[in-house]
Amino acid sequence: MYKIFHTFTTKEDGNLAYHVKDLKINVDKNREVLASKYNFDSEKLVYMNQVHGNKVVIVDKDSPRLIEDCDGIITKEKNLTLMVMVADCIPILFFDKVEGVVAAVHAGRNSTFLKIAQITALKMINELNCLPENIEVILGPSIQKCCYEVNDEMVNIVKKSFGNHFTRGRLIDLQGINQKLLSDINVTNISISNICTKCSSEPFFSYRADKYCGRFAGLVSILA
Repeated sequence: MYKIFHTFTTKEDGNLAYHVKDLKINVDKNREVLASKYNFDSEKLVYMNQVHGNKVVIVDKDSPRLIEDCDGIITKEKNLTLMVMVADCIPILFFDKVEGVVAAVHAGRNSTFLKIAQITALKMINELNCLPENIEVILGPSIQKCCYEVNDEMVNIVKKSFGNHFTRGRLIDLQGINQKLLSDINVTNISISNICTKCSSEPFFSYRADKYCGRFAGLVSILA
């Protein structure tokens, strides 16, 4: 059995993204402090230029630290820390303790509609020998169905593609859709945070609450 490290950062850890309105020196410092806090090598932190698509990349020690134009990364490399950055979108962490495989996924509305969670799990199964029953999945803090209001066109997409029960008026349930997509391929060991980044008093960034906010992160790695 492999040992897995995973966590979700909070506002207290600061902004971890370069693409928001923040100085690079601040982000660098926040990442260094985070690495020290959780005892990982900041030079082995792999993150993404997230584009709200469904491209998922398998990475290893020779991969660049920044993976361009993707929303999911997978590795079986020990001590390589994968990071997904969010502020309302769902940070999804995957791990298989039997095969020693982990993944970090950015599942906003578009990526969810494009089935990124299912694509990630299938890649783990088909390319890295994972069994569905051994894959554990955690959906971290994100905007919940209590607050995720969209336009009528988006509501109709959800109804047509996934079912009426994932909508209530103009509110949609991204967590439920991702759970369904994974359950459809027999990945059922799924934990879902009940923290809504928009309306809870918990210390997480929310783009809907403040469009100039920073980004918190989901982190996952295989320990040596």
